[in-house]
Amino acid sequence: MSAGRPALRMGPAELVQAAAMARRFYLEGKSKIQIAEEFGVSRFKVARVLETALERDLVRIEIRVPAELDAERSDALRARYGLRHAVVVESPAEGADESPDPENLGEVAADLLGELVVEGDVLGLAWGRSTIHMAAALDRLPPCTVVQLTGVYDAGTAERGSVEAVRRAAQVSGGEAHPIYAPMLLPDPATAAALRSQTGIARAFDYFDKVTVAAVSIGSWEAGISTVHDMLTDEERSHYASLGVEAEMSAHLFDAEGRRVGRDLGERCITVEADRLRRIPEVVAIAGGQRKGAAIGAVLRSGLVTSLVTDTAAADFLLHDFAPGPRPALERKDPDGE
Repeated sequence: MSAGRPALRMGPAELVQAAAMARRFYLEGKSKIQIAEEFGVSRFKVARVLETALERDLVRIEIRVPAELDAERSDALRARYGLRHAVVVESPAEGADESPDPENLGEVAADLLGELVVEGDVLGLAWGRSTIHMAAALDRLPPCTVVQLTGVYDAGTAERGSVEAVRRAAQVSGGEAHPIYAPMLLPDPATAAALRSQTGIARAFDYFDKVTVAAVSIGSWEAGISTVHDMLTDEERSHYASLGVEAEMSAHLFDAEGRRVGRDLGERCITVEADRLRRIPEVVAIAGGQRKGAAIGAVLRSGLVTSLVTDTAAADFLLHDFAPGPRPALERKDPDGE
């Protein structure tokens, strides 16, 4: 309808016909051609009537998602970073800047896994508070095998639960569970290598190349927000900080450009290798909070993540204060070989 043109009044017959056509089209799913045949008019007339029904407010189209989901940010984040799936949930009303990984991220991630996993998949779970929350919230999964991707982090806190998370997911799916009963970080590479050769751990590692969907967490390089950071000595933290560490995921360290640094640390860890992680078809990262924004961005730049569940605080940072970069080489070549 052109600007300034007065709206033509619709008579009762026109209103009834427009309502009937709208009902056929929007509620019953009939095509414009089918509606035209039923009412004895052209499909162009049907199109005009449907357009008029929208203009006259006879039909209202609403796109509604649950209140905790932000569809606009989700779509913008997916497009900006080339993700397969991006789901943004509302940050807590208070403390959004201080509380990384709100528990509702795990609940939404659990629903997402229920969509992504199909019968016969191999689901890999890496240690992380958000993945533990996710596993606790799982209420549906098709039959699949569940394998643990990292060793456990035991700091004498209530945050433990990676083995329990694997068992919980397997219980929900009715599939096999392959947990790893070993620490994530060992004192030296030799001890780590010896543990990897043990039967139960080796069996779990054999499944790494078969994983089709993985759920991982992301930590920024600071106390309380990075598992690895908290397990290291002050001297070791300073050393890796000097390499420019911005983020940690599954015991792998990344600089701001998304390149992996500190390869020597990986030799001491029980975890899925970065190149194996890159070959997994679907890697869902679960991380949120403004304090984790730069870390999430660094991992997205690495190209190891295909989908993301986050919150509005982190999403706003990623959309306005951070920019995707070209996918780097997985390893950064440091002068000292680290």
